[in-house]
Amino acid sequence: MTGPAVAAVRRAVREFLAIADAPAELCVAVSGGADSLALAEAAAHVGHRAGHRVRALVVDHGLQEGSAKIALDAAAAARSLGVDEAEVRRADVTGTGGPEAAARKARYRALDGHGLVLLGHTLDDQAETVLLGLGRGSGPRSVAGMRPHDPPWGRPLLAVPRATTRAACAELGVEPWEDPHNAEPRFTRVRLRTEVLPLLEDVLNGGVAAALARTSAQLREDNEALDTLADMIFTRAGGSEGLEVAVLAAEPAALRRRVLRRWLLQSGVRELTDAHLRAVDALVARWRGQGGVWLPGNLEASRCRGRLCLTSQPTTRGE
Repeated sequence: MTGPAVAAVRRAVREFLAIADAPAELCVAVSGGADSLALAEAAAHVGHRAGHRVRALVVDHGLQEGSAKIALDAAAAARSLGVDEAEVRRADVTGTGGPEAAARKARYRALDGHGLVLLGHTLDDQAETVLLGLGRGSGPRSVAGMRPHDPPWGRPLLAVPRATTRAACAELGVEPWEDPHNAEPRFTRVRLRTEVLPLLEDVLNGGVAAALARTSAQLREDNEALDTLADMIFTRAGGSEGLEVAVLAAEPAALRRRVLRRWLLQSGVRELTDAHLRAVDALVARWRGQGGVWLPGNLEASRCRGRLCLTSQPTTRGE
């Protein structure tokens, strides 16, 4: 007899697979924690009935003593829950942005290339992501949170609370691994999870995580609509070789900057900030004959004969 928590997780996976273009083999990222184990069981249960083969992918970051055994135990737990195969992959954690960001990037690199990969992010993870975006002033794309289907990633559990995945493991008789990093206050997400969100729930009388998740869903819908309109303007304005200023000037700022963002990213500008974007937008909306805008990668955006153009500038000696 299936308990209510297991049934809820399975239902979320079933609903996700009904709208996703799922390949013959489903891959599930498994850490050994409650979220990923509940997801692995649901993916195996639902996937097998829909004719899918299910494979668990376990990433060993090598950041903790005994990480190899933890990874092997997670793979064994996933097999016991019905997946057809469980594979352990070692990740090389390097790069900038702090240990959280470096580990996340390494994990995604290790998981990429396997078609559709299901991730165990829950409603609580979505709420934390929205709060991070709000606190950093990263704009609507960040506050919109994680997408349920963002190929090659699938997140079937974004409407499922973390308490439900824990209850599902209890119903299944599985003991999830508790990552000690999840209790380390030096990590921003841990403090959001253990301090900020509980305080908000107390002050606002509950329901905050669900409300933040709903807000992110509404913002994603708005973003998708605005991006569709921006794509049409981008085509009218001329595309990657340069944009007609007159076309851009007739549009609202929110759409205009979306067009500029797409153009700059498509043209090779990296690490594009809001300050960069607004400076380029000033070449359209507040044109007073000013010079060009320097951008990362030794690129310069400027006005030339009624169009915005992007040129590469030589690296100065000593850089």
